[in-house]
Amino acid sequence: MNLPGTTRKRVVIIGAGFAGISLAKKLRRLPVQVVVIDKHNYHTFQPLLYQVSTGGLEPDSIAYPIRKILKRLHNFYFRLATVDKIDPELKEVHTDIGNISYDYLVIATGTRTNYFGNAEIRENAMSMKSVPQALNIRSLMLQNFELADNSQDLEERRALLNFCIIGAGPTGVELAGAFAELKKHVFPKDYRHLNIDEMEIHLFEGADVVLPPMSAKASAKARKFLENFGVHLHLNTIVKGYDGDLVKMDSGEEIRTRNFIWTAGVTGATVEGLNSDALIRRVNRFKVDRYNQILGHPNIFAIGDIAYMETEAYPKGHPQMAQPAIQQGELLAMNLDSLLKGLSMKAFVYRNKGNMATIGRNKAVVDLPGIEFGGFFAWFIWMFVHLMSLVGFRNRVIVFFNWVYNYINYDKAARLIVRPFKTRI
Repeated sequence: MNLPGTTRKRVVIIGAGFAGISLAKKLRRLPVQVVVIDKHNYHTFQPLLYQVSTGGLEPDSIAYPIRKILKRLHNFYFRLATVDKIDPELKEVHTDIGNISYDYLVIATGTRTNYFGNAEIRENAMSMKSVPQALNIRSLMLQNFELADNSQDLEERRALLNFCIIGAGPTGVELAGAFAELKKHVFPKDYRHLNIDEMEIHLFEGADVVLPPMSAKASAKARKFLENFGVHLHLNTIVKGYDGDLVKMDSGEEIRTRNFIWTAGVTGATVEGLNSDALIRRVNRFKVDRYNQILGHPNIFAIGDIAYMETEAYPKGHPQMAQPAIQQGELLAMNLDSLLKGLSMKAFVYRNKGNMATIGRNKAVVDLPGIEFGGFFAWFIWMFVHLMSLVGFRNRVIVFFNWVYNYINYDKAARLIVRPFKTRI
């Protein structure tokens, strides 16, 4: 790999998600060479991917070039590459564009979609973990509406207008609410000769509540909001398969749909090469100590969703969300500074700032330490927090004006099929 030689320690970061970017930014004043490796040249603000997939935002509103984020780091290098494996003996990372040596390695690869070993669902489902996948959902949705508008077959039309979302966590709930808003405010104007009542939104969840990670109060409010939106909830329901046309449930019931979106779980995006004891296979996360060091590898760290740290407060590891990733990245930068100075590192303690989810216009739920609420004020808090969390002033301005426009005009402007999605049916 073409990198300049250096007398400084080299810190290699695999992954430019919340954790990797948080760490890299904090390494600005350290006497190290920082190399970030990612298979994309941009950072994605994943909490708003669902708005790209439903036409509320364009992808450049929630994506930001990695080189631009870290442009003030004079000791920074970025390489667009896919990591194949790690060789801890030689202290090298092997990629598709060459090998790179390291003094300290940080794995911040995040997660990928978990299909729980179901090959049929993996083959036919739509997932939403990246910008290209979100654009695929947007294209498929609009293409199916165009087909439905021209179809004379009632059953075929209903299949094209059925939206089945598997998993009622924050992503599934927010996606269902966004589809419901399209049905209520947007599609009746676009498809005036189509019976929009034929559009149905089905949300499936194996547990007996929506938003299982949140409080009972937030879950109950979210369920009420979804039901008022006309979303069909299938709780205590396991989806066993999907062949591209039929959703098969554990009860034996089947639903026809051409829009099947899987948000039911994630698994760690691991990298090969480390000893087997370092990996917790049931969750595909690297086991780390309180300093985010991978067990058995003192100069290799894992942060964010890929890190599994057991503490008294979190015996099953920290939640796979943005805040733990950001906080671990910030602390690791301080700890690397301590290592360079021969000082002791500081143990990680997660500061829980709360959870939130939006279910559509004027409706959201928020769990903060000591307080839980929902409705318009929660929706306003959700918008403010997400707006301020976006990377880059330009993106904040664009998203803000998009939201204002959408709110005033009951519209979602990015209803474009710029890259048609080819279905397998």
